[in-house]
Amino acid sequence: MLRGETDEGACFTLFPLMAEGEAVGVVEVCSDQPPGAATLRLVSSILRIYRNFHGLLDYSERDMLTGLLNRKTFDEAFLKIIHAPPPAVAAGDERRQALTATRHWLGVVDIDYFKSVNDRFGHLIGDEVLLLVARVLRHTFRYQDRLYRFGGEEFVVLLRCGSEADAAGAFERLRQNLENFAFPQVGRVTASIGFTEVQPGDAPSAAFERADQAVYHAKQHGRNQVCGYDDLVRRGLLRRGPRVGDVELF
Repeated sequence: MLRGETDEGACFTLFPLMAEGEAVGVVEVCSDQPPGAATLRLVSSILRIYRNFHGLLDYSERDMLTGLLNRKTFDEAFLKIIHAPPPAVAAGDERRQALTATRHWLGVVDIDYFKSVNDRFGHLIGDEVLLLVARVLRHTFRYQDRLYRFGGEEFVVLLRCGSEADAAGAFERLRQNLENFAFPQVGRVTASIGFTEVQPGDAPSAAFERADQAVYHAKQHGRNQVCGYDDLVRRGLLRRGPRVGDVELF
Protein backbone atom coordinates (compact mmCIF):
# COMPACT_ATOMS: atom_id res chain seq x y z
CA MET A 1 0.00 0.00 0.00
CA LEU A 2 1.24 3.52 -0.86
CA ARG A 3 -0.23 6.88 0.13
CA GLY A 4 0.22 10.34 -1.33
CA GLU A 5 -1.45 13.62 -2.26
CA THR A 6 -2.47 15.12 -5.59
CA ASP A 7 -1.65 18.69 -6.62
CA GLU A 8 -5.20 19.65 -5.60
CA GLY A 9 -4.65 18.36 -2.08
CA ALA A 10 -6.72 15.21 -2.39
CA CYS A 11 -5.39 12.00 -0.91
CA PHE A 12 -4.75 8.87 -2.90
CA THR A 13 -3.96 5.37 -1.70
CA LEU A 14 -2.53 2.70 -3.98
CA PHE A 15 -3.23 -0.99 -3.43
CA PRO A 16 -1.35 -3.66 -5.41
CA LEU A 17 -3.52 -5.97 -7.49
CA MET A 18 -2.10 -9.47 -7.07
CA ALA A 19 -2.45 -12.51 -9.32
CA GLU A 20 -0.33 -15.66 -9.45
CA GLY A 21 1.71 -14.26 -6.57
CA GLU A 22 2.76 -11.20 -8.57
CA ALA A 23 1.53 -7.61 -8.77
CA VAL A 24 -0.26 -7.29 -12.12
CA GLY A 25 -1.85 -3.90 -11.54
CA VAL A 26 -2.80 -1.28 -8.99
CA VAL A 27 -6.06 0.04 -7.54
CA GLU A 28 -6.07 3.76 -6.77
CA VAL A 29 -8.50 5.07 -4.15
CA CYS A 30 -8.95 8.84 -4.10
CA SER A 31 -10.52 10.60 -1.12
CA ASP A 32 -10.68 14.00 0.57
CA GLN A 33 -8.95 12.60 3.63
CA PRO A 34 -6.66 9.65 4.27
CA PRO A 35 -8.81 6.52 4.53
CA GLY A 36 -9.43 5.21 8.01
CA ALA A 37 -8.89 1.71 9.29
CA ALA A 38 -12.45 0.62 8.39
CA THR A 39 -12.04 1.78 4.77
CA LEU A 40 -8.67 0.08 4.48
CA ARG A 41 -10.16 -3.17 5.76
CA LEU A 42 -13.04 -2.87 3.28
CA VAL A 43 -10.73 -2.31 0.29
CA SER A 44 -8.44 -5.14 1.42
CA SER A 45 -11.44 -7.47 1.72
CA ILE A 46 -12.63 -6.60 -1.79
CA LEU A 47 -9.16 -7.22 -3.19
CA ARG A 48 -8.99 -10.54 -1.35
CA ILE A 49 -12.32 -11.55 -2.94
CA TYR A 50 -10.89 -10.57 -6.33
CA ARG A 51 -7.79 -12.71 -5.75
CA ASN A 52 -9.91 -15.69 -4.73
CA PHE A 53 -12.21 -15.29 -7.73
CA HIS A 54 -9.25 -14.87 -10.08
CA GLY A 55 -7.70 -17.97 -8.56
CA LEU A 56 -10.84 -20.03 -9.21
CA LEU A 57 -10.96 -18.92 -12.85
CA ASP A 58 -7.23 -19.42 -13.24
CA TYR A 59 -7.37 -22.89 -11.73
CA SER A 60 -9.49 -24.23 -14.60
CA GLU A 61 -7.05 -22.85 -17.16
CA ARG A 62 -3.86 -24.24 -15.64
CA ASP A 63 -2.01 -27.48 -15.99
CA MET A 64 -2.31 -29.29 -12.66
CA LEU A 65 1.36 -30.24 -12.47
CA THR A 66 3.31 -27.24 -13.79
CA GLY A 67 0.88 -24.37 -13.32
CA LEU A 68 1.35 -23.31 -16.95
CA LEU A 69 -1.67 -22.68 -19.15
CA ASN A 70 -3.33 -25.86 -20.36
CA ARG A 71 -4.15 -26.96 -23.88
CA LYS A 72 -7.87 -26.22 -23.77
CA THR A 73 -7.16 -22.48 -23.42
CA PHE A 74 -4.78 -22.35 -26.38
CA ASP A 75 -7.14 -21.88 -29.35
CA GLU A 76 -9.08 -19.00 -27.83
CA ALA A 77 -5.95 -17.20 -26.66
CA PHE A 78 -4.26 -17.76 -30.04
CA LEU A 79 -7.13 -16.16 -31.96
CA LYS A 80 -7.48 -13.33 -29.46
CA ILE A 81 -3.79 -12.49 -29.60
CA ILE A 82 -3.37 -12.45 -33.36
CA HIS A 83 -6.56 -10.44 -33.94
CA ALA A 84 -5.93 -7.91 -31.18
CA PRO A 85 -5.57 -4.31 -32.48
CA PRO A 86 -2.10 -2.78 -32.14
CA PRO A 87 -1.56 -0.59 -29.06
CA ALA A 88 -1.96 3.17 -29.41
CA VAL A 89 1.31 5.06 -29.75
CA ALA A 90 2.49 8.62 -29.43
CA ALA A 91 3.50 10.31 -32.66
CA GLY A 92 7.23 10.29 -33.23
CA ASP A 93 7.92 7.65 -30.64
CA GLU A 94 10.05 5.25 -32.68
CA ARG A 95 10.32 2.69 -29.92
CA ARG A 96 6.56 2.36 -29.66
CA GLN A 97 6.15 2.45 -33.41
CA ALA A 98 8.47 -0.53 -33.57
CA LEU A 99 6.34 -2.27 -30.97
CA THR A 100 3.21 -1.97 -33.12
CA ALA A 101 5.04 -3.60 -36.01
CA THR A 102 5.95 -6.70 -34.02
CA ARG A 103 4.74 -10.09 -35.09
CA HIS A 104 3.67 -13.22 -33.25
CA TRP A 105 5.52 -16.51 -33.11
CA LEU A 106 4.58 -19.97 -31.94
CA GLY A 107 7.20 -22.34 -30.57
CA VAL A 108 6.91 -26.01 -29.66
CA VAL A 109 9.36 -27.28 -27.03
CA ASP A 110 9.86 -31.04 -26.72
CA ILE A 111 12.13 -32.50 -24.02
CA ASP A 112 14.70 -34.86 -25.50
CA TYR A 113 14.65 -38.51 -24.40
CA PHE A 114 12.04 -37.84 -21.74
CA LYS A 115 10.78 -41.44 -21.86
CA SER A 116 14.21 -42.63 -20.76
CA VAL A 117 14.04 -40.24 -17.78
CA ASN A 118 10.81 -41.90 -16.64
CA ASP A 119 12.19 -45.37 -17.34
CA ARG A 120 15.47 -44.81 -15.48
CA PHE A 121 14.39 -42.60 -12.58
CA GLY A 122 10.64 -43.13 -12.23
CA HIS A 123 7.64 -40.90 -12.83
CA LEU A 124 8.12 -38.82 -9.67
CA ILE A 125 11.51 -37.65 -10.90
CA GLY A 126 9.99 -37.21 -14.37
CA ASP A 127 7.35 -34.91 -12.86
CA GLU A 128 10.10 -32.98 -11.09
CA VAL A 129 11.85 -32.47 -14.43
CA LEU A 130 8.61 -31.12 -15.94
CA LEU A 131 8.17 -28.72 -13.01
CA LEU A 132 11.73 -27.44 -13.40
CA VAL A 133 11.37 -27.07 -17.18
CA ALA A 134 8.27 -24.96 -16.52
CA ARG A 135 10.33 -22.84 -14.11
CA VAL A 136 13.04 -22.31 -16.73
CA LEU A 137 10.35 -21.31 -19.25
CA ARG A 138 8.97 -18.69 -16.86
CA HIS A 139 12.42 -17.28 -16.16
CA THR A 140 13.33 -17.16 -19.85
CA PHE A 141 10.26 -15.48 -21.30
CA ARG A 142 8.43 -12.29 -20.39
CA TYR A 143 5.31 -12.04 -18.26
CA GLN A 144 3.14 -11.24 -21.29
CA ASP A 145 4.33 -14.27 -23.27
CA ARG A 146 1.93 -17.21 -23.15
CA LEU A 147 3.34 -20.50 -21.86
CA TYR A 148 1.47 -23.80 -22.20
CA ARG A 149 1.96 -27.41 -21.33
CA PHE A 150 0.29 -29.48 -24.02
CA GLY A 151 0.76 -32.76 -22.18
CA GLY A 152 3.61 -35.18 -21.61
CA GLU A 153 6.93 -33.51 -22.35
CA GLU A 154 5.55 -30.99 -24.87
CA PHE A 155 5.32 -27.26 -24.18
CA VAL A 156 4.13 -24.38 -26.37
CA VAL A 157 5.14 -20.71 -26.31
CA LEU A 158 3.28 -17.79 -27.91
CA LEU A 159 5.36 -14.63 -28.01
CA ARG A 160 5.53 -11.32 -29.79
CA CYS A 161 8.74 -9.90 -31.21
CA GLY A 162 9.88 -7.90 -34.17
CA SER A 163 11.75 -10.34 -36.37
CA GLU A 164 12.55 -13.96 -37.08
CA ALA A 165 16.04 -13.40 -35.69
CA ASP A 166 14.60 -12.07 -32.41
CA ALA A 167 12.29 -15.09 -32.12
CA ALA A 168 15.15 -17.48 -32.88
CA GLY A 169 17.27 -15.72 -30.26
CA ALA A 170 14.55 -16.08 -27.61
CA PHE A 171 14.15 -19.80 -28.27
CA GLU A 172 17.91 -20.30 -28.42
CA ARG A 173 18.16 -18.63 -25.03
CA LEU A 174 15.62 -21.13 -23.71
CA ARG A 175 17.58 -24.03 -25.20
CA GLN A 176 20.78 -22.85 -23.55
CA ASN A 177 19.07 -22.23 -20.20
CA LEU A 178 17.70 -25.77 -20.21
CA GLU A 179 21.04 -27.27 -21.25
CA ASN A 180 22.88 -25.38 -18.50
CA PHE A 181 20.33 -26.06 -15.75
CA ALA A 182 21.39 -28.62 -13.14
CA PHE A 183 18.44 -30.99 -12.77
CA PRO A 184 18.60 -32.89 -9.45
CA GLN A 185 18.94 -36.66 -9.87
CA VAL A 186 18.84 -36.46 -13.67
CA GLY A 187 21.65 -33.98 -14.32
CA ARG A 188 21.46 -32.74 -17.92
CA VAL A 189 18.20 -32.28 -19.81
CA THR A 190 17.91 -30.79 -23.29
CA ALA A 191 15.05 -29.92 -25.62
CA SER A 192 14.37 -29.73 -29.33
CA ILE A 193 12.51 -26.57 -30.32
CA GLY A 194 10.64 -25.64 -33.49
CA PHE A 195 8.97 -22.31 -34.17
CA THR A 196 6.99 -20.54 -36.88
CA GLU A 197 5.57 -17.10 -37.51
CA VAL A 198 1.85 -16.76 -36.97
CA GLN A 199 0.33 -15.60 -40.25
CA PRO A 200 -2.72 -13.31 -40.63
CA GLY A 201 -5.83 -15.45 -40.60
CA ASP A 202 -3.83 -18.44 -39.34
CA ALA A 203 -5.59 -21.29 -37.59
CA PRO A 204 -4.16 -22.58 -34.30
CA SER A 205 -3.86 -26.10 -35.69
CA ALA A 206 -2.04 -24.94 -38.83
CA ALA A 207 0.51 -22.84 -36.92
CA PHE A 208 1.08 -25.64 -34.43
CA GLU A 209 1.58 -28.16 -37.24
CA ARG A 210 4.27 -26.00 -38.86
CA ALA A 211 6.17 -25.60 -35.60
CA ASP A 212 5.79 -29.31 -34.93
CA GLN A 213 7.35 -30.13 -38.30
CA ALA A 214 10.34 -27.99 -37.30
CA VAL A 215 10.59 -29.89 -33.98
CA TYR A 216 10.51 -33.19 -35.85
CA HIS A 217 13.34 -31.99 -38.09
CA ALA A 218 15.36 -30.96 -35.01
CA LYS A 219 14.90 -34.38 -33.44
CA GLN A 220 15.84 -36.17 -36.63
CA HIS A 221 19.04 -34.14 -36.99
CA GLY A 222 20.72 -34.30 -33.61
CA ARG A 223 18.21 -32.91 -31.08
CA ASN A 224 19.05 -30.12 -28.61
CA GLN A 225 18.64 -27.43 -31.24
CA VAL A 226 16.26 -24.72 -32.44
CA CYS A 227 14.76 -24.96 -35.92
CA GLY A 228 12.60 -22.30 -37.59
CA TYR A 229 10.00 -23.63 -40.00
CA ASP A 230 10.38 -20.77 -42.48
CA ASP A 231 14.17 -21.06 -42.43
CA LEU A 232 13.91 -24.79 -43.16
CA VAL A 233 11.58 -24.08 -46.08
CA ARG A 234 13.93 -21.43 -47.50
CA ARG A 235 16.82 -23.88 -47.34
CA GLY A 236 14.80 -26.59 -49.07
CA LEU A 237 14.83 -28.87 -46.03
CA LEU A 238 11.04 -28.72 -45.70
CA ARG A 239 8.43 -28.19 -48.36
CA ARG A 240 5.65 -25.74 -47.74
CA GLY A 241 2.47 -27.45 -48.90
CA PRO A 242 -0.86 -26.01 -50.05
CA ARG A 243 -3.43 -25.32 -47.37
CA VAL A 244 -6.96 -26.63 -47.45
CA GLY A 245 -9.11 -24.88 -44.90
CA ASP A 246 -7.32 -25.11 -41.56
CA VAL A 247 -5.21 -28.09 -42.61
CA GLU A 248 -1.77 -27.66 -44.13
CA LEU A 249 -0.80 -30.45 -46.48
CA PHE A 250 2.83 -31.50 -46.84
